[in-house]
Amino acid sequence: MTTPKLVLSTPADILSAVPYLVGFHPADSLVVTGSTGPEVRLTTRWDLPADPGELDRLVPLLRREAVTSAFLVGYGPGALVTPVVDEVTRLLRAGNILVTESLRAEGGRYWSYSCGSATCCPAEGTPYDTGGSRVAATAVMHGLVALPDRGSLRRSVQPSGGTRMRQATLRVVAALRTRLAALDAASEAATASAGEAATDLDEEAARFVGEALGRVRTAIELYDSGGRLGDEEAARLGLDLAVIRVRDEAWALIDDRDAHLALWRDLTRRLEPGHAAPAASLLAAAAWQRGECALAGMALERALAADPGYSMALLLRQALTHMMSPAMLRDRMPTPAELDDEMGAPRAVWLAPLRALLTPAQTGSLS
Repeated sequence: MTTPKLVLSTPADILSAVPYLVGFHPADSLVVTGSTGPEVRLTTRWDLPADPGELDRLVPLLRREAVTSAFLVGYGPGALVTPVVDEVTRLLRAGNILVTESLRAEGGRYWSYSCGSATCCPAEGTPYDTGGSRVAATAVMHGLVALPDRGSLRRSVQPSGGTRMRQATLRVVAALRTRLAALDAASEAATASAGEAATDLDEEAARFVGEALGRVRTAIELYDSGGRLGDEEAARLGLDLAVIRVRDEAWALIDDRDAHLALWRDLTRRLEPGHAAPAASLLAAAAWQRGECALAGMALERALAADPGYSMALLLRQALTHMMSPAMLRDRMPTPAELDDEMGAPRAVWLAPLRALLTPAQTGSLS
């Protein structure tokens, strides 16, 4: 989805836009939105009170994104917000970044640090309503979401599979075990040489990977059209992603369509917790690419809860921690064709992570 052009001409417009830019209605937060000309380049949110020195990273981040101006919104009481707004304003001015507006919002009212007139900015604050504004209507029309609070955003990636999904996963696990066991038995019984037996295993891996790549693309198109995977289809795709080549295909295909957020959020929630690391990491990648860093961070929490050593999640967590631009990684992502060239023909060893997921030790908790 292309981010809609939100025309922000008043403080009320800014306050209406911020929840859609960060994905939820902030509290005890500082939100900084940086622009280059009329184009919003990024929005970043900081918990208040901020840790000492934490805001020193802000100007380098804005410079990296070629930001020339910014507006600030602090949420909370004056004693919490004002010192931070003053500090950030000082940092931005020292960095030659224009502060176009700085606001404090609390209890349905706002105060402007940029305006000294009691006529338009009274001491008791100015009431505002984000729900019925033109900006909010435009954001909703283009598919942007503003959840009630940070807790609601966190709950949007929590497990929700239930008994039906668990039973569907058991059926998929049983079918895959049968398929792999039959292949192993045929290889052991074969009179061919060890090299030919290995070739048979590699051919089966190629079939499996080819089928799985097709399921990834089909799922993206399904969610792009507003559809949804059935339980067994979701469980199967979740297991497909255990194969790194399949997961990387899904990663390379991420673009600005809503389908990627919808698909990987749905799988992150529905998959059994022990199977969720790849889907949750893909959700994090899709969210980060769209600038939804709060959602990306929560998705990574899910991924690392499922597998604390999952390399993709660890890589993305480092990128978020160091406030890297998504473009820095996106511009280096290979295409699916380049993945084929780099990884070569599928080999039986590619299925090792999937085999590990299918062991009784990993699946015993499903029954």
